[in-house]
Amino acid sequence: MANNHLTSESKQLATWYFTFAAVLFGAQLLFGLVAAIQYVMPGFLYGILDFSIARILHINALVVWMVFAMFGAVYWLLPDETGIETVGIKIGKLLFWIFAAAIVVVVLVYLFIQVGPADATTIWFITEGREYIEAPRWADWGIVVVALGFVANLFLTGIKGRQTGIVTVLMADMIAFAGLYLAGMFFTDNISVDQYWWWWVIHLWVEATWEVYVGALAAYGLITMIGAHRKVVEMWLWIEVAMLFGSGILGLGHHYFWIGTPEYWWEIGALFSALEPLPLVAMFIHVLYDWGKTQGAEMNAEHTDEDHVKSVINNKPAFTWFTLNAFGNFLGAGIWGFFHTLPQVNLYTHGTQFTSAHGHLAFFGAYATILVGMMYLAVQGTNGIKVMNHTKASIWGVSMITGGVMGMTVALTIAGYVQVLVSRAQMGATWAAYFDGQSGLWFTQAMDWRLIMGVVTFLGFLFLAKDLLTTGKSPVHER
Repeated sequence: MANNHLTSESKQLATWYFTFAAVLFGAQLLFGLVAAIQYVMPGFLYGILDFSIARILHINALVVWMVFAMFGAVYWLLPDETGIETVGIKIGKLLFWIFAAAIVVVVLVYLFIQVGPADATTIWFITEGREYIEAPRWADWGIVVVALGFVANLFLTGIKGRQTGIVTVLMADMIAFAGLYLAGMFFTDNISVDQYWWWWVIHLWVEATWEVYVGALAAYGLITMIGAHRKVVEMWLWIEVAMLFGSGILGLGHHYFWIGTPEYWWEIGALFSALEPLPLVAMFIHVLYDWGKTQGAEMNAEHTDEDHVKSVINNKPAFTWFTLNAFGNFLGAGIWGFFHTLPQVNLYTHGTQFTSAHGHLAFFGAYATILVGMMYLAVQGTNGIKVMNHTKASIWGVSMITGGVMGMTVALTIAGYVQVLVSRAQMGATWAAYFDGQSGLWFTQAMDWRLIMGVVTFLGFLFLAKDLLTTGKSPVHER
C-alpha cells in the first residue's frame, strides 16, 4: 500500500500492521489446506511436514494475524477519534518490527525443527505444547512486552486527546486483552487446574476482550462509512460491554463441564454463553434502521441525482464485510456455538468435528470479517478515495471466502454428526469407536468436501489480496 495520501504516522503504522496481517492470513489458509489434505491423504508431505505442525501453524497464524490486524485497526482509528497523533508512535514502530521478527523466527522453528527434547529447552525455544497457544516461552514474553507497549500508546493518546466512548471502551478492553494472556503463562501439574486457566486464554480472551473490541470497531466503522449517529452506536457499545464482560466470563463455564470443576457450571455456562453475540447484532440492526429512517432519507431528499444516491455508503467493500461480521458473529459464535453448548448435548459432541465447525465459522464471522473491512477502510484512506465501490475482484473475494467458509462449516458439522451417532451414541466412546466413526462414508466424504471448500476459500483470498493491492488504481472509485 502506498502512503501518498496519509499525513498521520499512526495511520502509516496501521498499514504496516494490516500488510503483515494479510500475509499471515494467507499463511493460515495455506497451512490449513495442507492439514486438510493430510486428513484425506495421510501420506501427504510425510517426513517433511507433520500434521501436528501444519495444524499448529494454521491455528497460531489465525490468532497472530488477527492480533496484528487488531493493533493496526486501533492505530488507524486513534487519530480520527482523539483528534491528535498517536503518542509514542516511534515506540509503536519499533514494537511492530520486534513483533514481526519474532513471529518469523517462531514459524521457521516450527517448520525446520518441529520436535524438541522433552525438557525445559523445548518449552522455552520450540513449543510449549499447549494446544492453540504453542508459542515458545520467549515469544510469549515478547508478545506481552509488545502488547503492553501498544496499550501504553493507546492510553497516553486517549488521555491526551478527545475523549469518546469508542476510545474509552478500547482503553478498558485492552487492559483485559493484555492481562488475560498472562493466564496461560504459568505451569501447574494438575491437569484440571491447568485446563481451567488454559480456557481463560483460549476462550475468555476471545469471548470477552475480542468481542468488545469488535463492538468498538463496528461503532467506528458505522460512523465512518454511513455517518451513523454516535449516540446510537455508543449506547449499544456500552450495552455490549456489560453483556459481553458479564456473559463472556460466566459463559466460559461451558468449558468446565468435563475437567473436574463443580457441576453448577453446567447451568451457568449453558445459559450465559448463548447471550454473547446478541448486542452486536442489535447494534447493527438499530444503527441501520436509524440511519435508513432519518439520515439516509434526509441526504437523498437533498440530493436527488442518481450518483449521490449511490454514494451514501462511502466504502461498499468495507460495508459488505462489516455487515457479514454482524450476522456471521451471530451464526458462528451464536447458533453454531449453541448447537453444542448445553451439557446434555456436549456430553456427546465435545471432541468431535462439531467444535471445528463452530471454530471455523465463529472466528471468520466474528473477527476475520470486520478486520478485512478495516483493511478496506485503510486502502480507501491510503489512496485518497472519496467513495470506494465494489470491483470484480472484491466481489469474487468476499463471495468465495464466505461461501468456502460456510461450505467447510457445513461439511464439518456433518462429520461431527456422524461422530456423535457412531463414536458416542452407538459405540459408547471407546477407542475402537473413534476409528469406526472416522472411517464411515459420510465422515470421509465430509472431509473431502472440507478440503474442496478450503480450496475455494484460498482462491477467494487470492482475489481479496489482488483487490487490496490494486484497487487504489481502479477507475470504478470516486475521488
